[in-house]
Amino acid sequence: MTDSENTQAGPSYEEVHEIAKTLEGKTKYRPKLGIVCGSGLGGLGDLVEEADIIPYDEIPHFPVSTVPGHMGKLVFGKLKGQIVVLMRGRLHCYEGYPMWKTTIPIRVMKALGVETLFLTNAAGGINPEFNTGDIMIIRDHIDFAGLSGECVLRGANDDRFGPRFLATVGTWDDAMNELAEKAAKELGLGDILRRGVYVMIGGPTFETVAESRLLKNFGADAVGMSTVAEAVVGRHMGMKVFGISLITDKCCLDYTTAKVTTHEEVLAIGQKRAKDLQSLALKILELMQ
Repeated sequence: MTDSENTQAGPSYEEVHEIAKTLEGKTKYRPKLGIVCGSGLGGLGDLVEEADIIPYDEIPHFPVSTVPGHMGKLVFGKLKGQIVVLMRGRLHCYEGYPMWKTTIPIRVMKALGVETLFLTNAAGGINPEFNTGDIMIIRDHIDFAGLSGECVLRGANDDRFGPRFLATVGTWDDAMNELAEKAAKELGLGDILRRGVYVMIGGPTFETVAESRLLKNFGADAVGMSTVAEAVVGRHMGMKVFGISLITDKCCLDYTTAKVTTHEEVLAIGQKRAKDLQSLALKILELMQ
């Protein structure tokens, strides 16, 4: 990665629309709903009907995912009567990308006509009342990177994308949250459904006990290494944003019970809950119509 990439404000408006134009030449679909699949949660892509599948490495100027559990493909097609585009594999800063580059796919989705952004992730549970396997509706977030001077919108602003100074109160859509709660209850998942605050850290290290305690005191219920930058960029461009976290492990808040978390463990819980998450996502899409 070059120094210019690290100091660049973000992708140009022209570059984003060039990528979108390339994709429009590879698929007949014009999606209104974009879905980002988190660690181990990409199986939803297998349910897309009449799919057009485009690997990231076949898209000019498009960054490539390098993390196990993230396939690195865009999937266009039909899901529960909705025209969708799915990211099977997201991008993270810990892969070496500057923050702005991890959100190029979100900007491209908007250029393709996407109006609603559905984000999913695997997260560690900070709230002591949360259990492994719980599903958390994201009601708010803490942008740890943004608070420390690495906001995804840092740098020169192009008003064609959105405003210079963005209000992020209300980023997470209340109506979609209510819809998700209704869907979960109809599927009998009410007992494992939570609402909470998601905090993004840089990764790839998992949290120490002291760090978990700090995040808890900040008001976070769950922690992960993604999602917030995507949500901020979606908000910047006027998209409706909604998100779900799968709690794949419990963060250690006590040195006497400290337990090592592994990425393999995160993926395993994702696979175990895959059917429930897929059912919930499909039910939400059904209720959106």
